[in-house]
Amino acid sequence: MPDLGPVAWPPAPIRTDRLVLRESEARDRAALIELFASPEVGAYVGGARPRAELERVVPEVPGRRPGFFVVELDGAMIGMVTLDRRAPERRGHLRPDGGEAELGYLFLPTAWGQGYAAEACVAALGWFADAFPGEPVVLCTQSANDRGMRLAAKLGFTEVERFEEYGAEQWFGVWSPAMPSSTAS
Repeated sequence: MPDLGPVAWPPAPIRTDRLVLRESEARDRAALIELFASPEVGAYVGGARPRAELERVVPEVPGRRPGFFVVELDGAMIGMVTLDRRAPERRGHLRPDGGEAELGYLFLPTAWGQGYAAEACVAALGWFADAFPGEPVVLCTQSANDRGMRLAAKLGFTEVERFEEYGAEQWFGVWSPAMPSSTAS
């Protein structure tokens, strides 16, 4: 996946009322393996991956790259938020050549239903709006993913199109920053 381009990385940790968004560290490896091995987490993103495979392939410090935020609650990783460039070969684009910034997120099931994903995504979008003023962000989720659809609406994403991909209907939306934000500190 192409990176975000010229941006200072990692940023200082982003603090919200309850969470910290930060760069990945070695101590996050076990939680990331748990995240990707979870059948509940994998339900709308291609399924869980075998734990033995993950133990082999996940690096000592996983996810250390621009746009990858670990979401921490009380010192423990509960999820991740990513901002990556959408691959040109995928369906769903705003520009003919693709490469739009795309928001992604995964949270451990124990963190579901408490507003953490919304809080973390708002913080990540605020960081992105400051780093890339005026640039829109896209999001794609299965239309059957009720939680994902509610979060997209709550975050202010508006539908661009729906299409079939990976054997399911996908909802593709866009978020446009009104102006750079300085609310996350």
